Amino acid sequence: MTAIIFDLDGTLVDSAPDIQAAANRMLEGEGAEPLDLPTVIGFIGNGLPKLVERAMGARDLPMDRHTELTARTLAFYNAESTARTLPYPGLVAALDALRAQGFALGICTNKPAAPARDILDQFDLARHFEVVIGGDTLPVKKPDPAPLRAAFDALARGGLYVGDSEVDAETAERAGVPFLLFTEGYRKQPVEALPHLARFDHFDALPGLVAQALARAAG
Repeated sequence: MTAIIFDLDGTLVDSAPDIQAAANRMLEGEGAEPLDLPTVIGFIGNGLPKLVERAMGARDLPMDRHTELTARTLAFYNAESTARTLPYPGLVAALDALRAQGFALGICTNKPAAPARDILDQFDLARHFEVVIGGDTLPVKKPDPAPLRAAFDALARGGLYVGDSEVDAETAERAGVPFLLFTEGYRKQPVEALPHLARFDHFDALPGLVAQALARAAG
């Protein structure tokens, strides 16, 4: 196993405050009450269209306007996708260590590819990743395993998936890929409810977990 694919939101970066801001700008334009951050975090995981659908449902907005309001929310988000977003502590050092050890790194996220790349560029993270599969790269999104498989195929090797959520755990399981769970992201259920090979709460631990996973696979 020589490739490591990462989820983005809630795994590499805490982006929920910017997602909340975009959703609330859309709701404000409709005369609807804003959503608090915990509620928006609960809506994250299945891509922006699903998040907008959930936000509309929470405020009783007519679903026949879903396409329009999704486009509006995405425009708000694209205009300000990194104002409140931050990488998780220890991330850059962990990525540096993994690349120094010869691992190929990639991204598989349900966020549209353009804002995903913007975030990676903003925080000088793009240099670490050889492939970015976004929520609009393929006709399907996670937890369908096709996006994750596409990321590994692009790197021409197998490996591990690192994520933070039920969607990520299911994606890895359906793809037959070992899953490492970051516990400080946007998970809705207890850690024990998600299938995972190992878990961590700080990126300082990740290189060691990867080494243990490889040793287990080799054994």
